[in-house]
Amino acid sequence: MIVIEWAQIGWAAAAPHLDPFGTLGLLLGFAAGIMPHRRWMLLASAGCAGAFSLHYLHLGAFTGTAMCAIALLQNLVSAQAIRPEGRSPLVAPLFAATTLMAAGLTLATWTGWPSACAGLGALLATAARLQGDPQAMRRLFLGASLCWAVHNTLVGSAFGLTCDLLTLSGLTLALLRHQRRHPASQALPAA
Repeated sequence: MIVIEWAQIGWAAAAPHLDPFGTLGLLLGFAAGIMPHRRWMLLASAGCAGAFSLHYLHLGAFTGTAMCAIALLQNLVSAQAIRPEGRSPLVAPLFAATTLMAAGLTLATWTGWPSACAGLGALLATAARLQGDPQAMRRLFLGASLCWAVHNTLVGSAFGLTCDLLTLSGLTLALLRHQRRHPASQALPAA
């Protein structure tokens, strides 16, 4: 057998498992966790949500698809409308509406534990996107990523689970990096 034949056999075996949206989501999910600025973190997270929405649609995981579509919208709004100088008045009603939509879609696409994990992950991620402080955002995203890891295990998304593990690693590294650079900000105030 020549190299080309081996390559064709390898491709035929791997091709059904390759998903360009899962791959893109995986890369953007890790990148979001290590981004140095809040806005960049949110924009990378928006790209990740869009890619995973299409990935979950392909898998038939409709609660995950819906939660990612909502996450895409929330990330873009949060990146634009929540700034150090304040929040747009549209943030509260938009996030309230998307949170209610997430709850409704979780119930409408209910499949048991996968839906519960996707819904809880979406709720924690929503709370994260409302944070002005990148460190608070990262801590809430850690909880959201743990919920999504369970969801991805249950629906059989290797890309999603790999992304969750990379995202958890990236978020943890970024939190530790911040703690080492700013030890005084971690100290409790004097009594």
